[in-house]
Order: sequence, then C-alpha cells, then structure tokens
Amino acid sequence: MRILVFLIFPLICFSQENLRYANTINKEDLFKHISVFSSDSLEGRETGKPGQKKAAKYIIESFKGINIPPFKRKKYTQKFNVKSDRHVCKCEDCDLPFMKRILRKKRMVRGENILGYIEGSDLKEELIIITAHYDHLGKHDSLVFYGADDNASGTAATLEIAEAFMIAKKEGKGPRRSVLIMPVSGEEKGLLGSKYYTENPVYPLENTVANLNIDMIGRIDDWHTHSNYVYLIGSDRLSTELHEISEETNKKYVGLELDYTYNDVDDPNRYYYRSDHYNFAKNNIPVIFYFNGVHEDYHKPSDTIDKIDLEKTEKITKLIFLTAWEIANRNKRPTLN
Repeated sequence: MRILVFLIFPLICFSQENLRYANTINKEDLFKHISVFSSDSLEGRETGKPGQKKAAKYIIESFKGINIPPFKRKKYTQKFNVKSDRHVCKCEDCDLPFMKRILRKKRMVRGENILGYIEGSDLKEELIIITAHYDHLGKHDSLVFYGADDNASGTAATLEIAEAFMIAKKEGKGPRRSVLIMPVSGEEKGLLGSKYYTENPVYPLENTVANLNIDMIGRIDDWHTHSNYVYLIGSDRLSTELHEISEETNKKYVGLELDYTYNDVDDPNRYYYRSDHYNFAKNNIPVIFYFNGVHEDYHKPSDTIDKIDLEKTEKITKLIFLTAWEIANRNKRPTLN
C-alpha cells in the first residue's frame, strides 16, 4: 500500500501544478498587451509597415522580459520576403475598397515571425507550436484598423501562455516536450508567415506533434447570447486523440462550451482553411484553431479594445495553456487518425 501511494502522489501533485500555472494568466496582463497591439501608434499592424515592426519589437521585448530565449539561442525573428496574391477575410463578402485593391494586386511582403523557445526535458526533440497572427489591416484613408480582437487578443494570449510555461520551468516543472511560441505576420495577406515557416521550419516537421492556433478570442459573435464558449476547428480532423485531450482538459478544468459548428467539413465559411493552423494541417500536423466567430466590428476600424471581453479571453487562454501542458507532458504524442 505504501508503494501504491508513493506512485500516485506525484501524479496528483503534477495535476495540481498545471492549474496553478494556468492561474498566472490574468485579464490585467491580457489587457495591457491588447492595449499596446491595438494602439494608435501601431497603426493597425499591417505586415511590412512600421506598425507591424513595432509590434514585433514589443513581442521580442516581452519574451526577453520573461527570459524566454530565441530558438537555439539564435535570433527571435524569422524574416520572410514573399509575394502575396490574396487577402484572407473571414466574412463572406468583403465590402472594403482597399481589400479589393489588395485582392487584385500581387505585392512583395516583408514580414517576421517571432520565435520564443521553451526547451523540454526528456522529450525535448518533439515540439508543440502555439501560433497567433499579430498583423492586421493597417491604416487606410486616415482610418486605423485597430484589430483588438483580430488578433491582438490571440497575440496577447501567446505572451501569457509563454509566461506561464516559463514560470513552471523556472520552478523545475518545465514541459517534457519543447514548446515554440510563434506569433506570425502576413496572415491577413494570405497566411504568409505560417506558410513560410512550414516551408522553412527551424524544427523538423515530423517532430512537431501539434499546432494550437489562436485567432480572435475576445468577443461574442451574433449566434451566442453568452460569452462562455469558443469555437474549435480542426481538433479531430487529423487526430481523434488530440480532440479527446482537448475535451477532457476543458471538462476537468475550464468548463467552456466547445462549439464545433465551423468544424463541419461542409461548413460554407471554410474557416478550417482560413487561418494559420491550416499550413500545419497541410503537413499532417494535428491542429486546433480557437476562434470566437465574426461580429459586427470584424475587419472594421471599430474593432477596439473597449469591446473586448477580458474574462472570456482569460478563460480561453487558460484552456489553451492547459491543453498545451497536457500534450507536452503525456508519455505519447497524439496519434494520427
């Protein structure tokens, strides 16, 4: 009996530890980060423009502030210079004139992905990647498209998740698998940053066990009358086991309503193909896309921080961290279908 208690006790403690680190994620810090990303000075963070460069600098300084190193102690940035031939819009009909201009023209886009690396322990050769695009639509005709929800909310979440993992690592409870926190740019111009990464990975794609992608988690859409929900897209497309991990983690710790409406293969919106996780899914890497749905301020200058539901953002961020923690620390990686 003594041996049995000895074996079980560490598992119980470990289970309690993950919740303690998740609770370091808080709405005050999320608000601080979203405020910076959606400020006038960043001018909508259009990829290649000064505002996007300022956002990249802020992310790097945030990483340095929590002592998260760049990948293999090299540079935080993965720069790309690619031609854009389309614009990603999650609404069915884009009626903004400047978007139509972007759709017609091919332009060279210069952007940066930012890579913060948390090295694992006994399973460090396997990697989880957590992404969120930090770019937005920029400034047009003197109007700033602030992008507080799209996607300052998701980018802020990556910084909070990074900090929670680093607190755990500092206390000797770091993840078994390595974790790459990677805010990407170029999403609004065609998922360019994530595409560039998957074509030029810093870590072998076959060793990448999952991608958790965060794109808009701070608002309530027109189909819900409450905030206690998040859309999950793609969780079971490549790995039923990843889907089960996600469901069990939410049930045990968070209690959000997980809405799979847009995960339907026949969904006319085709959201599965329209955010950065898709470039990982194309490479047979299991993914989960976290999304609150579109709303009346989507892709408009009125997507501002005063409309962000911080409690909702905090709760979803904790779910993503806890899911990543479970994937990082279980004995086996999620199996493919």
